[in-house]
Amino acid sequence: MRCLSCHRLTFSTFCKRCREELLKPSISKRNIDGLEVYSFYNYHNIEDFLLTKHTPLGFRVYRELAKLTFKPFIQEFIKNSNSLIYIVGIDERVNSGYSHVALLTHQMRCRGVEILHSSLIAQNRVNYSGKSLQFRLENHREFRYRGKRDIDVILVDDIITTGTTLKEAKRVLSRNGVNTLFALTLASLV
Repeated sequence: MRCLSCHRLTFSTFCKRCREELLKPSISKRNIDGLEVYSFYNYHNIEDFLLTKHTPLGFRVYRELAKLTFKPFIQEFIKNSNSLIYIVGIDERVNSGYSHVALLTHQMRCRGVEILHSSLIAQNRVNYSGKSLQFRLENHREFRYRGKRDIDVILVDDIITTGTTLKEAKRVLSRNGVNTLFALTLASLV
């Protein structure tokens, strides 16, 4: 197989050189109404890869990006935690044969972590891609939470643009007795 970036021969989705140079995470932090959001990449630096999310190729791309980012992050984070940490992915709905957010959360499996797959699902299937802030504010995702209560969670999504989705998700979790520690996203548009 060939590296998706440089086209060198490799056994992986990306060659070792591209993983180390092109896909080295650069964590940024945003505060959205009191919710700290950590992102591993700037959206524009990996835009071509992110746009594969609803294609068969996206399965390989998102899985590899999650291995490079979410997996080492949670392994380091859990070293400093004495309690069980829960992971909640935003709207882990299957599209094109897989859920790109579930691929991210799945890589966070390790001792001391429990993933609550498909526990926070949007009832409104509106597509926010390329829409204005006003459109996002007028068209809520209408999340429904079906998971454990009285727990601490890390919220996971693929991309943060305006933060509207993450704010709504945090509100719904809070109404259900869930404390959101912070959010992780693969990329930030800002």
